[in-house]
Amino acid sequence: MARAVAEGAGDLGLLFPAHEADGGTLLAASGYVFVCPENLGSMSGIMKDMFDRTYYPVLGRIEGRAYATAIAAGSDGEGAERQIDRIVTGWRLRRVAESLIVNLDAQRPETILAQKSVSKEDLERCHDLGKAFGEGIRLGIY
Repeated sequence: MARAVAEGAGDLGLLFPAHEADGGTLLAASGYVFVCPENLGSMSGIMKDMFDRTYYPVLGRIEGRAYATAIAAGSDGEGAERQIDRIVTGWRLRRVAESLIVNLDAQRPETILAQKSVSKEDLERCHDLGKAFGEGIRLGIY
């Protein structure tokens, strides 16, 4: 999903793994599409770690920048979305697109533990999100 978003954004998209992101990474970006799985009703631990490590170093320095989210979920994805929205409210970011939640319908042990596959249609939605986000940045809309 993250690759599809970055590809959609074209030359403005930079795919950066959460475990490698730091304050400088966030300061250098014009906007953010946060992509993660929902695990146990929350954003993934590595995404939470990224927010924990970068929150204070960029506080008050990225206000007003655009953001969007793309979440892979076993059911509804709303827990992860809610967590991200609460955190970035402190940064005063602006949501510029509805949350994109891909429901992988993993509710039983065998589906939870199984390798996941994102449909072509959902990958296209991710690509379109990246394209629209990139264009908004390029045109100065965000």
